Amino acid sequence: MDKKVVLITGCSSGIGLSLAVRLASDPDKAFKVYATMRNLAKQERLLECVKSLHKDTLDILQMDVTGRQSILDARDRVVEKRVDILVCNAGVGLMGPLEAQSLDSMRQIVEVNLFGTIQAIQAFLPGMKAQGRGRILVTGSTGGLQGLPFNEVYCASKFAIEGACESLAVLLQHFNIHVSLIECGPVNTDFLVNLQRAELGDSSLQQVDGLTLSLYEKYLQHCGSVFQNAAQDTDDIVKVFLEAIRSASPAFRYFTGGGVPPLIKLKVTHPDGSRYISALSKIMFSAEEQ
Repeated sequence: MDKKVVLITGCSSGIGLSLAVRLASDPDKAFKVYATMRNLAKQERLLECVKSLHKDTLDILQMDVTGRQSILDARDRVVEKRVDILVCNAGVGLMGPLEAQSLDSMRQIVEVNLFGTIQAIQAFLPGMKAQGRGRILVTGSTGGLQGLPFNEVYCASKFAIEGACESLAVLLQHFNIHVSLIECGPVNTDFLVNLQRAELGDSSLQQVDGLTLSLYEKYLQHCGSVFQNAAQDTDDIVKVFLEAIRSASPAFRYFTGGGVPPLIKLKVTHPDGSRYISALSKIMFSAEEQ
């Protein structure tokens, strides 16, 4: 049986790297993986993980999801001339008071998280339609299902991806193409290291009012506690991706923590939003938690 051809974006670290290694290391050699990244200078970490043992199951390609020609060039370098499973994983974050965010920074978040994902899907969708089958997996986020203070633009980009994927899922079922969102919470990856974050004391915060800065400080403390005590390892996330890939009838949403998070349930059961906003504010900003 021919290997399933998998192309993954954002493989220089984190979820993308771990998933690429896991699929390329499949004992049955069921997958041919094309691991892509914007900067090939960062490929050493991936190469170290596979230790040249998977030359027939792994190739590394340069691909910048914000550049259409870069995506098309990577597509053209796929030897099999098809992609059975597209994993849109590349993403970036932006944290801080909205007043302190530059337009360029906000645009970059939308360019990568939203348009980068859509451009990748655009490039590979015609081939999937022509072959009458395919899988599209997108690394989602609970920040695409619930608004998070000081993450307004990041959440906006992830909310938009939810809408795009829902819309595509309705259409693409008629082409035997399955769309799945892997909804991640906090994960132990380099995401925080690469996150564009306003630090207390930065010049960009000089014009921000005192109450906002006080709440931001509490929020940073909350985030530190969450990532220290509740963040998942990438291996846990990869298992969920594998479940979606191997399922004969994959779900549209997979929650990496098992079930639907309580706050998201609260949004559904009380759709006017007031209880959700009150509950999240209490969790993140109450003095009792600090």
